[in-house]
Amino acid sequence: MKWVTMKGEGGGGGKMAFKIKSRMKWVGLFGLVLSTLSIFTHFLLARYTDGVISEYQSSITIFSWRPIFENADLSTNNPLFRRLWAPIRFLESLHPYANPGGNYAAPLEQTNGFIFVRIRGGFHEIRNSISDVVAVSRLLNATLVVPEIQSTTSSKGISAQFKSFAYLYNEDQFIAALEKDVRIVKTLPKNLKGARRKKEIPSFKVSNSASPYFYLHQVLPVLSRHSVVELVVSDGGCLEAILPPHLEEYQRLRCRVAFHALRFREEVEELATKILNRLRASGRPFIAYETGMTREALAYYGCAELFQDVHTELIQHRRSWMIKRGIVKGNLTVDSEAQHRNGLCPLMPEEVGILLRAYGYSWDTIIYISGGEIFGGQKKLIPLHAMFENVVDRTSLSTPWELNKIYGRETKLNDKTPRTPPVKEERKLEAWKTSGPRPRPLSPPPARSKYPYNIEGWWGWVAESDIEPESTVMELRTNAHRLLWEAVDYRVCTEADVFVPGFDRDGKGHPNFASLVMGHRLYQFAASKTYRLDRKAIAKLLEETHEHLYQANHTWIKSIRRQLRKSLIDGLAEEYNRSKQLSFLSFPVPECSCMKQDSSDKSFRASSPSPHSKLSTLFGVMQECPAWMDGDTVSQLKEKEGEEEFEEDESQSSGLFFEQSSSDSQVGGGGEINSKEDTQMEDNEELEGGER
Repeated sequence: MKWVTMKGEGGGGGKMAFKIKSRMKWVGLFGLVLSTLSIFTHFLLARYTDGVISEYQSSITIFSWRPIFENADLSTNNPLFRRLWAPIRFLESLHPYANPGGNYAAPLEQTNGFIFVRIRGGFHEIRNSISDVVAVSRLLNATLVVPEIQSTTSSKGISAQFKSFAYLYNEDQFIAALEKDVRIVKTLPKNLKGARRKKEIPSFKVSNSASPYFYLHQVLPVLSRHSVVELVVSDGGCLEAILPPHLEEYQRLRCRVAFHALRFREEVEELATKILNRLRASGRPFIAYETGMTREALAYYGCAELFQDVHTELIQHRRSWMIKRGIVKGNLTVDSEAQHRNGLCPLMPEEVGILLRAYGYSWDTIIYISGGEIFGGQKKLIPLHAMFENVVDRTSLSTPWELNKIYGRETKLNDKTPRTPPVKEERKLEAWKTSGPRPRPLSPPPARSKYPYNIEGWWGWVAESDIEPESTVMELRTNAHRLLWEAVDYRVCTEADVFVPGFDRDGKGHPNFASLVMGHRLYQFAASKTYRLDRKAIAKLLEETHEHLYQANHTWIKSIRRQLRKSLIDGLAEEYNRSKQLSFLSFPVPECSCMKQDSSDKSFRASSPSPHSKLSTLFGVMQECPAWMDGDTVSQLKEKEGEEEFEEDESQSSGLFFEQSSSDSQVGGGGEINSKEDTQMEDNEELEGGER
């Protein structure tokens, strides 16, 4: 009886245990479902949510940049701060003014036909070309079809949401901003679309220096007969830079296109604004530095030997390619050192770092590295990182999903094409195979040793072949992305407190990205500090103290500072003569500017020429600003003569001016000239435009 009872109790316990296990399974399943939903929700928030969440994460640990600063006097009354960051008084009377004149008529409703444009090239070439085609459309009284950017339409796998012009710029803004200048439509009419597909519309491949006469006497008659023409623009523009005086309104139109109508699409503008806010979050000004080190530019000017590694072979291969196609006229082998001494090669990042430290910028200065490509890779920036703690770029100031957002929804690519050609086994000599007893012939010599860094990466083909392979699908996509990277960098550079170009020419000898930035800054913020460096003079100064660059003496530092101050104003005249003939947007003054009489002009000594007279001498006849601009000011940072100048110890004006000491933040790394007479002379030179 007792045994039966125990058995019954045991059976009831088994059922209870089974029920508990079942409940635990359901609870576990429910918990798993909740966890899955939670992970999925977090993924959606991270992928698609902007605003508060992104800003919150960006303020914690989301970026690779961890700024380090020392306490410094950032007040605008500090003489050192004024010299390094304040606007240039000489140019404060120069204001942007690209409004049309009184006799400028609205576009006619009845036009001579449609102009369809295909633009090829990089960022700066596209921007120059768009301004030119708008001016040409106005000149021919034609309806402009929104230009097609070939760099995007020829790429594979980029987002279908953004194609052609809309990949880079805001189409609606472009059309609305120019409605009083040119009639613009998004597409051709249906009947002309079919004719274009069949290649039945007349086409012109135009150069970047085509004259108004060419369009009026060759293109216009064809346009009138066929109601449509196609222009293929591939050289960074399709209209000569300097137009006759009676076409001055077309120059102002170019400025309205480039500086007002061409706005990047919303996603690009948003990311650029975020990066600018993050740069300024510390309350400190920053420098934007564009290296100008592209493979094409280095090959065009023969600067291969500046690298002394596998990149030298890559540059020489590209130069050989350019010579075969007539882009470069000259020998394959060029003395790169001579080119560098003559100012025909980019300044290396190390050299730029030395200049900035010698001028007085402290080790904790923020430097934003711009450009879609730095040929030679990040290792070329190592010396600059050693001199400045806070060297950043777009990748260290943005998140992967923020960059993905500007790309849009892209398809996944499985490009299985090998970038590096397979290594072929060397055939043994026939004599070695069939040879009998000793003596045998010597074995073939061993192949040249190949180091991993020479065969890993896109340049791996150099170690195996003399033929550069075709671009892969992923590389075509990267080329399209580079346009977006440079668009973000363009916004940051134009609004930077200081801009430093390492080079101002592209792979065809034309003004490059940095030149466009300098032109935009000259138009919009003429007084902002932009160093238009004389590379030939700087190369000579660097050569003088080549063995003691990091322990420079007082005299050499004074020479460097005088040269950089000279570049702020005297560099304008050199840039005017060098770049304006090739690209109007690189120097849109005086056509798109006006002068305003400021009260600060009275502070100049009677013996010194006024800014008005010097600007007129420099640029020619300058128009006066209209009365409604009297209340505007370019900057609230006004320098004053006669204020107490910055003084320092003689020991701080020479020696190890790259040390990160506590006094470094007070003297700006390199210190100031130690006497009041010298500092007064420096300020006078800045006012009068260089050396007296």
